[in-house]
Amino acid sequence: MSTETTASVSTHILDTSVGRPAASVVVSLSARGGGREPWVVLGRSATDADGRCKDLPALPEGTTHVRLDFETEAYFHTHTHTHTDTQKQAEAQQDAPAPRDSGAFFPEVAITFAVTPGEHFHVPLLLNPFGYSVYRGS
Repeated sequence: MSTETTASVSTHILDTSVGRPAASVVVSLSARGGGREPWVVLGRSATDADGRCKDLPALPEGTTHVRLDFETEAYFHTHTHTHTDTQKQAEAQQDAPAPRDSGAFFPEVAITFAVTPGEHFHVPLLLNPFGYSVYRGS
């Protein structure tokens, strides 16, 4: 939980190609105290069956920037059977990107954002084999 001097972060992943949560995706949380400070890895977690990371560590006091690193390649590699029809449809379209061996065009997704002490930042990742989007949720 956030306090007046720290912020807190949570995330979840929805695989939009199948309309379901993305389970077992490894997520790393890093933080820094300013734009020129080095990144410090605070911890790693994995999404649960509901696509949520419920055990990300607390942010240290003075954190101004946060980075979430999602290891998506392993997820798509283990879920290629789920994306076979999606990939075939994409290949049939003109100028569609060719799938990689793992089925992932983006083998990892890194999201960096600024935080404000005392606020909670929920950052959902909407993911599919050829794209992703993020937003500040609630």
